[in-house]
Amino acid sequence: MTRIPRRAARVGTTALAIASVAVLTACGTTSGSTDGGEAATELGEYEGQVSLLAWPGYVEDGSNDPAIDWVTPFEEATGCVVTSKTYGTSDEAFNLMKTGEYDVVAASGDATLRLIAAGDVAPVNTDLIPNYEGIYDFLKEKEWNSVDGVSYGVPHGYGANLLMYNTDEVTPAPTSWDVVFDAAGDYSGKVTAYDSPIYIADAAVYLMAHEPELGIENPYALDETQFAAAVDLLKAQREHVGEYWSDYLKEIQAFETGDSVVGTTWQVIQNVLAASGATTDVVLPEEGATGWSDTWMIGSEAENPNCAYAWLDYIASPEANGAATEYFGEAPSNEAACEFRSEGSCEAFHAGDAEYAAQIWYWTTPIAECVDGRTDVECVDYAGWTTAWQEIKG
Repeated sequence: MTRIPRRAARVGTTALAIASVAVLTACGTTSGSTDGGEAATELGEYEGQVSLLAWPGYVEDGSNDPAIDWVTPFEEATGCVVTSKTYGTSDEAFNLMKTGEYDVVAASGDATLRLIAAGDVAPVNTDLIPNYEGIYDFLKEKEWNSVDGVSYGVPHGYGANLLMYNTDEVTPAPTSWDVVFDAAGDYSGKVTAYDSPIYIADAAVYLMAHEPELGIENPYALDETQFAAAVDLLKAQREHVGEYWSDYLKEIQAFETGDSVVGTTWQVIQNVLAASGATTDVVLPEEGATGWSDTWMIGSEAENPNCAYAWLDYIASPEANGAATEYFGEAPSNEAACEFRSEGSCEAFHAGDAEYAAQIWYWTTPIAECVDGRTDVECVDYAGWTTAWQEIKG
């Protein structure tokens, strides 16, 4: 996955409540441990610093915009000085975490299981994270952020990969992904698709509804036969794709110029286009959609586990979660975060709408052990998806 910070929604300096962070100033003498793949049982004194690895726009300290700062209140409350590094793709994040140089990573679902399987992140004890209680239940203990009922992090924000269309060119208004797959020829050369191996799951979502005989139960758990069908669908789509996009600014431009008239998008992109008067709209198609739910995770070799736990609790608080997710352009994970976002922003991203969220297949790292629970076959892992994606694009 490649992600550019989405700044359609901006938030001013918020008086972030920090009382919850103080709870984590533990009186125990044993510092939080991530050794041996076990979650900490208690926390000790803060170490005075914490290193974060995150998507652009997730760790704002006022240096990019003086009005955008949720890091300073955390530092003042805990004494944990934040250093951060941004990355551009999930593959980059995965490789950087292997160095053991980062205490915390904000990872998307196409990286989380890889990080867990590699032993690069540790289980977390959610009892030590008071704000975890406020996280929406439909984001907790899911296949992309937990293993065998053990949590590996705290959900941050989430969103769906929607279908965008030019309302003048694509009529009637589409209700299905067929306009970019079986009927893509109607808009040949002006179809756009997300540029990542994880996009193979979008084809699988379509096949789940239109070729049920394949038996696909989860778009991230594809055996060889199911995977081949998804790849074939994308190879057929390829001749009609005008542009694969990963930079959201380029997709905005393509829809403004008319180079693209239909394809995958994010709600924030539609918000930007609507504000500029563009003739576009979005829909969550009848087949459902893929999407993302990012997770804050603690490195298995974290040198500052106590400050790491403090950050996970702080960024999950209503105030900080509200500020960070609105700035980035996604739904918050904390149920009370909407109280700290601008009017209408949560509604625009369907925040807290469990029925809407249930139609989203959140990015999950494909692994050989099928995440749909099957044990009689092996599924194609992420390496296989990457190889196939290169073949699809040619």
